[in-house]
Amino acid sequence: MLMGCFSCGYAQTILTAEESVALALRNNYDILLVRNDSAAYALDNKYANMAFFPRVNGSINKVWNNNDQKQELPDGSKRDRKGIKSNNLVSSVNLNWTLFDGLKMFATRERLAEFQKLGELSVRNQVVATVATILTTYYNIVRQKQQLRAIEEQMSIDDERVKIADRKYSVGLGSKPELLQARVDLNAQKAAALQQQTLITQLKEELNQLTNQPTGQYFEVIDSIPLNLNINLGLITTNLETTNPTLQVAMKNIDIAKISLRERRAERWPTLFFNSAYNFSSQRNEAVINTFTPLSNQNAGYNFGLSANVPLFNAFNTRRLIKQAELDIQYQQLFFENQRTLINTGISNAYKNYDYQKRALALEEENIQLAKENVAIALERFRQGVSTNLELREAQISLQDAYNRLIAARYNTKVSEIELQRLKGDIVP
Repeated sequence: MLMGCFSCGYAQTILTAEESVALALRNNYDILLVRNDSAAYALDNKYANMAFFPRVNGSINKVWNNNDQKQELPDGSKRDRKGIKSNNLVSSVNLNWTLFDGLKMFATRERLAEFQKLGELSVRNQVVATVATILTTYYNIVRQKQQLRAIEEQMSIDDERVKIADRKYSVGLGSKPELLQARVDLNAQKAAALQQQTLITQLKEELNQLTNQPTGQYFEVIDSIPLNLNINLGLITTNLETTNPTLQVAMKNIDIAKISLRERRAERWPTLFFNSAYNFSSQRNEAVINTFTPLSNQNAGYNFGLSANVPLFNAFNTRRLIKQAELDIQYQQLFFENQRTLINTGISNAYKNYDYQKRALALEEENIQLAKENVAIALERFRQGVSTNLELREAQISLQDAYNRLIAARYNTKVSEIELQRLKGDIVP
């Protein structure tokens, strides 16, 4: 048969939907990018407690001098010397410790912890979306494969029509136009099969891209689309806020916005610091012209103390930042409500489509048997010469339409099932 030649050159392995999902979880670029962001949040949170530690800095400065000096003293004497060399060494270790900042450092630590949780939720959200795309693409390949088999069945009928028409024409019982029309219909099905095979190859490349596999990676998919025909709407809508990652991300953004408001309000309070330093300085002069100037001078010691920064007036900038933080909370709450409305609407529409496709599938399962029987009868009648080519062709078209509706109903039922699982958030464990 024609289609056999397309795969005879390749040893193709069966790739299941579960294996496609597993490949995507390891290799999909969108998931890897979100995981990288999550890792960055986790790294920031790992060092969150460092905000409570003091800051210690050291400095050192060495200067060499070469000066010309002239001095005129009160007694009228003058001193003039050139090329007086000296060097200065200054070093220090400084400690600065924030003791109180309106509890802002505690809010910042909490915000970083919430960002880590947000990163984890974002990964799950991307995983759910990617898995839904993977499954939809995978079962679309299965659908097109079933469509190809339906075309091959039509080809076998058209091939039989050509043989019957040729025999009739050779014995003078048929007409040449009838034979030509049969061959035209057979060639049309061959062209459709070629187009269908190309579509399947293109969809496989899309799946390769989603799973980050090399272009041209050859594989075969299963022959059927497994369906769950017992999905309960009540179970889908129960506890959405704890299962749907989109809603969880929106709620987490509300929590982060509230913590940011606490950080802004803390800026109204004074900031108290503990400061300490150890200082060392050394000056050496090779020569002096003033007898009171030492040739060597060295100082070393430490100091400590407290300092406070009291915000008195900053052109109401703190008030502006607080208002912005409050507006951000309102925005995040409105965004959450909007997302919840969209998801509830999506679930309602997806379930209605799921219910319709189930009923359509049951009807088309029955209808395909009728269409097959009708074609078998029409073909036998045509073989016996009691029906025309047109009657057989009409029966074939009815069978083709029945196959199209049946395959579409199977796929659309699966797509609705995937969409309900995506909206629920349990499409992956």
